[in-house]
Order: sequence, then structure tokens, then C-alpha cells
Amino acid sequence: MLHSKGVQWMLLATLCFTVMNAFVKAVAHLPALEVVMFRSWISLLLTWGLLWRKQIPYWGNNKRVLLLRGAFGVIALSLFFTTLQHIPLAGAALLQYLAPIFTTILAFWWLGERVYRVQWLLFALCFAGVVVVKYTDARIDWFYLGLGVLSAFFSALAYTCIRKLKNSEHPLVIVFYFPLISVPITTLLVLPLWVWPSGWDWLHLLAIGLLTQVAQTLMTKAYQAEAAAHVSAVNYVGIVYALLLGWIFFGEYIAWGALIGVALVLIGVLLNLSVASWYPPLKKRLWPATKPKPKQTA
Repeated sequence: MLHSKGVQWMLLATLCFTVMNAFVKAVAHLPALEVVMFRSWISLLLTWGLLWRKQIPYWGNNKRVLLLRGAFGVIALSLFFTTLQHIPLAGAALLQYLAPIFTTILAFWWLGERVYRVQWLLFALCFAGVVVVKYTDARIDWFYLGLGVLSAFFSALAYTCIRKLKNSEHPLVIVFYFPLISVPITTLLVLPLWVWPSGWDWLHLLAIGLLTQVAQTLMTKAYQAEAAAHVSAVNYVGIVYALLLGWIFFGEYIAWGALIGVALVLIGVLLNLSVASWYPPLKKRLWPATKPKPKQTA
């Protein structure tokens, strides 16, 4: 499976996202909104250039949902960067893995997609894992834990909008609406909080923007080259990257008890992602349908 181009691209994309997160943590002395603003400006210029080169109309068709996708994305990223700057790298990354859980719930409520009963148990397993991590890692307080969970929820709202737009919009247009909304909002809000970057900060901020663009490109190529079920699971290697980078560059450790919480979250999420393939056959084997007995005639 590792010889698959799709899997290789997803491994690289996940590494790029994790390194980008490490750069965000490296500029923790800058306001999170300021980091989001710099990332958004870089994304805006790069995405606008790609749309112009490919002669794709900028504004899309379903503007209301596109605007919602952009707004939800801004809130999610701002909350995530704030969380990332105040708790260990692996802890912040773990909280983001709740996003697929919220996406499933929102798709059930908004898009009418099916949710199996067993999935609600798996949702509970994921949240139990988060609680275990919180109580076994004293560096994570309830406030930033809550911000991380909220970030995952708003990410799920953005993902649900993307699913709503998949048949009406070009992927680049969907990407374009995030910086289109983010740039004016963050530029205005960050003015009272502004801290001038210095020295290596400029390189770190540039790397954050470029790595995000590279990661999104690699992720798109991965989904185009391989079945989604195969490559989406690879994304969860990111927790391993986060543990290693947090330990190497920031001296972060993870308690053995917290590893149990990490395992619970990953098991819950991965089983949820594949529930449509394994649950119906298992249910049929455990609880086979019984045919009604024919009525006896006198």
C-alpha cells in the first residue's frame, strides 16, 4: 500500500500540515489572529494566481454557502492556532481529529446522511478519549481544551459546507473563499493586538503560508489518485508526526495515560470513517434476519 502514489502524497501532505503547525507554535509570541492573517494573505495571492491562470471564474455559484464556508473556516483556524500556541502540539492535533465526528453528525442533521446506531457509541468513545487525555496531562486546561473542541466543531461546519458545494463549485473556488473572508476580518481585528514580527518570524510566517498551499495541493492529488477510504486513514499518521516534532523541537512529552486517550480517539474516528464497510456485514452476521414462519392451515 505504501507504494501507492495516493498514499505517498497523503503522507507528505500530513507531514507538511504538521510542520506548519510546528511553525505556528514557534511564533507563539505573536497573536494567533496575526498568524492567521499572514497565512490568509499568502493563500489569497497564490489561489488568485491559480484561478487567473486556469481562467476559472472567481465568485462561484452558491455564494451563500461559499461565504459560510469561509466564515466557519476563519473561526476554526483562529481557535486552532490559539489552542496550538498554548497546549502541546500533539494535544492540539488530537482535538482536531474530532472534526470528522462533528462532520458526520452535521451531515446527518443538515444533509440527511445516514448515521448507524453504533456510530453514536463511537462518538462517545472519542470524547471519552479526550477526557482521558485532559486528566492525564496537566498542561492542558479546560479553557484551551474547550477552544480546541470548538475549533474542531467549526472545522466540521466548514467541511459540511464543502460537501454541500461539491457538485456546484470548482475546488479552487472553495479554497479561494477562505482567504477572501479571512483577510479583511483578521486584518481589522488584529490591529489593536498587532506585534511586529522580527528576525526569523518572517521566515516562519512565510513557511506557514507556503506549507499550507503545498499540503492542500498534495492532499488533492492524493484524493484524485486513490480511493478516499484508503488515503483518509493515512491522515491520522499526523498524530505520530506531532508527537515526534513536539518532542524534538519543543521538548514536549506525552504521559503514558494520555496515550490511552489518544488511542481511544483514533480508534473511534477510524472505525467511524469505515463504518459503512464493516458494520452492515457484522450486523447481518450477529443478528441475521429471521423469516416469518408460514401460517399452518388446518
